[in-house]
Amino acid sequence: MTGHPPVIALYDANVLYPAPIRDLLIRLARAGVVSARWSDAIHDEWMRSLMRNRPDLDPEKLQRTRELMDAAVPGAVVHGYERHVERLHLPDPDDRHILAAAIEAEADVIVTFNAKDFPRKIVSAHGIDVRRPDAFVLELLAGDEAEAVYAAVRAHRSALRNPPFTIEQYLQSLARAGLRRSAEHLRQVGVDL
Repeated sequence: MTGHPPVIALYDANVLYPAPIRDLLIRLARAGVVSARWSDAIHDEWMRSLMRNRPDLDPEKLQRTRELMDAAVPGAVVHGYERHVERLHLPDPDDRHILAAAIEAEADVIVTFNAKDFPRKIVSAHGIDVRRPDAFVLELLAGDEAEAVYAAVRAHRSALRNPPFTIEQYLQSLARAGLRRSAEHLRQVGVDL
């Protein structure tokens, strides 16, 4: 570790929805590379979306995932952000809670697939950037904490045991989930995963 404080990243519901990305982002937080944040409303949103699209999933297992996430990253759940919501203006008013939570958390970045919903002019006025998850992970892979990121990636792949993933299967799963450039970077550097 370089001694720099980790980037404070608020994870939007849409990056917590796909398990491969959610699991990797949590591992990056556990490794100390990222100081992850989310809110109960963000939890509710990704869980609702997942249940709508996958009614075969057990709601109790999703609740358990939520509890495990909160336990894995102590302090990640942002409270008290509601006071910011009314004064925020975004293209989709339903996204105001996300920016409000980022403001309350003093986040450096919002990680989301919907960057267009968070106009740079509005978000940057609060000292916050917006990154798509692929760009966010790629920046981490190229940054000062690259070795810790590689270790988190290795731990993520090794945890996939039912069935186990070859390196290529793992990289393909990341690409399918939306981390195409990050997967290609990992493939090109040939780091031992």
